[in-house]
Amino acid sequence: QVQVVESGGGLVQARGSLRLSCVASESIFRFTTAHWHRQAPGKQRAMVATISWGGSTNYEDPVKGRFTISRDNAKNTVYLQMNSLQPEDTGVYYCGVRGHWGQGTQVTVSS
Repeated sequence: QVQVVESGGGLVQARGSLRLSCVASESIFRFTTAHWHRQAPGKQRAMVATISWGGSTNYEDPVKGRFTISRDNAKNTVYLQMNSLQPEDTGVYYCGVRGHWGQGTQVTVSS
């Protein structure tokens, strides 16, 4: 059974940091790009960052310089290091691999 499971969310104060993790089934993780998206309250889901199998990264403008996406291919895991968090970063963060998405992890940033 294919699985994508996110973890690491929580409540943090503004300017704080969190590290999200996403573990996926090996059958879908290998040789493909991984994605982090987020859905803020009352807004549509939007891309945050992507990382290719080889490690090439792409970020949306609001998170550039603050978030870092990385992956450990031996562990079928993708990470999202989030620094200098702002209340606007509040939302549910989802990980996607080859069209499969997890249930999301809640990130709440208080001012």
